[in-house]
Amino acid sequence: MSTDKRSFSVVGNSVPRVDGVDKVTGRAKFVADLVIPGMIEGKFLRSPYAHARIRSIDTREAVAMPGVVAVLTSKDLDDIGHYMGRGKNKDQPIIATGRVIFAGQPVAAVAALDRATAEEALDKIHVDYEELPAVITVEEATADGAPRLHDFAEKNICARHELIKGDVEKGFAEADVIVEDEFEFPMIYHYSMEPHTSIAQVDSDGITIWTSTGHPFGVRAAVAEVFHAPLSQVRIHVNFVGGAYGSKSGSKIEPLVAALARKAKRPVRVVTSVAEAMVTCRRHSLKCKVKTGVKKDGTLVAKQAEMYLNTGAYAETGPAVTGRTLTRILGPYRYPNLKINSYCVYTNTVSAASFRSIGGPQTAWATESQMDIIAHKLGIDPVELRRKNLVKKDEELRPGYKPLDTDLAKGFKLVTDKLGWDGPVSKEGHGRGCGFGTTDPGAPLASTSTVHVLADGSVVFMCGTSELGQGAKTIMSQIIAEELRVPLDRVTIRPIDTAFTPFDRSTGSSRSTTVMGKAVELAGGDARRQIVELAIEHFECPEDAITLKDGEAIAGGKKISYGALINHHFADQGGELVGTGYAHSGMAPTPANPLFWEIGIGAVEVSVDQETGKVHVEKYVTAADAGKAIHPLQCEGQDEGSAMMGFGHTFYEAYQWEGGQIVNSSLVDYKVPTFDDLPDEFESILIEDANGPGPYGAKGLGEGGIIPVAPAVANAVFWSTGARVKTLPLTPEKVWRAIRDAKG
Repeated sequence: MSTDKRSFSVVGNSVPRVDGVDKVTGRAKFVADLVIPGMIEGKFLRSPYAHARIRSIDTREAVAMPGVVAVLTSKDLDDIGHYMGRGKNKDQPIIATGRVIFAGQPVAAVAALDRATAEEALDKIHVDYEELPAVITVEEATADGAPRLHDFAEKNICARHELIKGDVEKGFAEADVIVEDEFEFPMIYHYSMEPHTSIAQVDSDGITIWTSTGHPFGVRAAVAEVFHAPLSQVRIHVNFVGGAYGSKSGSKIEPLVAALARKAKRPVRVVTSVAEAMVTCRRHSLKCKVKTGVKKDGTLVAKQAEMYLNTGAYAETGPAVTGRTLTRILGPYRYPNLKINSYCVYTNTVSAASFRSIGGPQTAWATESQMDIIAHKLGIDPVELRRKNLVKKDEELRPGYKPLDTDLAKGFKLVTDKLGWDGPVSKEGHGRGCGFGTTDPGAPLASTSTVHVLADGSVVFMCGTSELGQGAKTIMSQIIAEELRVPLDRVTIRPIDTAFTPFDRSTGSSRSTTVMGKAVELAGGDARRQIVELAIEHFECPEDAITLKDGEAIAGGKKISYGALINHHFADQGGELVGTGYAHSGMAPTPANPLFWEIGIGAVEVSVDQETGKVHVEKYVTAADAGKAIHPLQCEGQDEGSAMMGFGHTFYEAYQWEGGQIVNSSLVDYKVPTFDDLPDEFESILIEDANGPGPYGAKGLGEGGIIPVAPAVANAVFWSTGARVKTLPLTPEKVWRAIRDAKG
């Protein structure tokens, strides 16, 4: 449904993807497909210990191997920076320096003529370790006397955040019922189809990197900082990326690959395996204590939460994720009194990074599960409990933040009606559950685009948004075609090359369509304005007499192509018009945080085999507030794909640890959803009220769908069996044991 009355020609239509044919035919070139002249292969030697001192590294046998071009250790970085990272504490060594602090950390790197030789050479490197005590869990890391991972982090606390509103103790005193629970959310692997891959070349022209990343300009900045080089001497190429979901935000392997290429004096490619990608980054696990006070009629009066996020060996995005949990633990509900504390904890595990809706699924697991616990205690339908406490449109959700910009009650009704909700239990052994995802995406405002209308009327444009599989190339092309009134097949987007592509902050935080899309819209509008000015001069008529359609200017029954206008303007010497667009703080409301609220709503019906504990999803309904769906089919795919990722951590996914080692680091042992796991009925709803700050009222929606899945399913399991599970995933054994416990 839409209240937008504008007539669109391209926007709002599910056009064929501009990169679709290349992808399905294999013509699309990912980094691992590229061949750079003189390129050789690289591999990393990784620590078998979660925590150990490096006494010595002997590389002589590896260096002597035929086909080995270079072997790199931390000593080769003494003339440049050893560390990278975000914020003031650059806590992550490019390669282990003096000690290792997680199993899988690179301690040496080999460049050889082929990958087999590089792998063989790893076995010829002899490292003398002194194993040290390791802390894997947040309890171990914060215990008195625990080994400290970083000197500056007391009790291994990386960051801490607090949110206070009202008087929480007074609120609890006024409550009729107080509910306290503890929930756990595990570490999750991103599972991009393309593991981390990079090619680096270091020569007299500077540092050139071809890489699989969502942050080309962020990688450029990090590499420039490490190598003490100006930004102008670092060049990042990105074309197609085989999935990211946050795993390719910021630098990952790029500085180390560049250092290896520098030593080898040849281009080096590193293609990681799934097991290696699993020790490159993952989602934060969370332990959460939640205490909620409520009146007998279901009115929420107070909430207190204490959250501990396991951020692994290095800060990475941990402080930002920890900060976001303060908002996301609230859900979309009204609380007069709040006290929320969140802690980011270093441990001897692989670093956690951004992952689709940072902090969202973890906190919703606690809040949305507890809402049904409260509903059961009060004897209130869980849908009615939520409706009673939903924050309304234009009402403040968090103090100092932008008021809510969407009608949650309307979206919730659409979802529950579509499910056929008439109570949490439909029949014997069948339960229903629901939940919300309410997030404050970062959506930083720093994006630029340029569009070139060429002498034949065709259009080329550039923007720094990475194509991660989400359809960004198609969306941006649609916006350009719409703004310039040209057929979509006349529009071409250039691959990202930071030497020429204008700046973009990042591809993430559900910001691309909203923020970069606005820059692209403005660039297209700027070029359109120039075309209109040429048409005014050509037709000698007022602006309101001119119509632009299908690459032509029309006035008074006459028409002329854009190409003819441009050629005439440049005295038949060719030429082009260049439009520019900047999305910056001027597009933000006051208060500006968040730029928009991202909403996901889910409702589910399940059946549970009480003899085995296996949960079967019979129906799932998901809804997303798109603002304006520029490409409806892609929007639905994003929301459904997001929900399916939610089913992954609901039923299967979790890192398993033994002695500081990941013991399920293969796709045989680490299960993700397949088509067999699709719900019997799977429906998605797009809410379009044109209420977003992006082009044509669009707003981001790629992250909301993942958030409510796990608690909705767990709630449905509870209503059908009486079994309440508070740790993920909901394996059959875990559900079976909970059913037995519930029966006494």
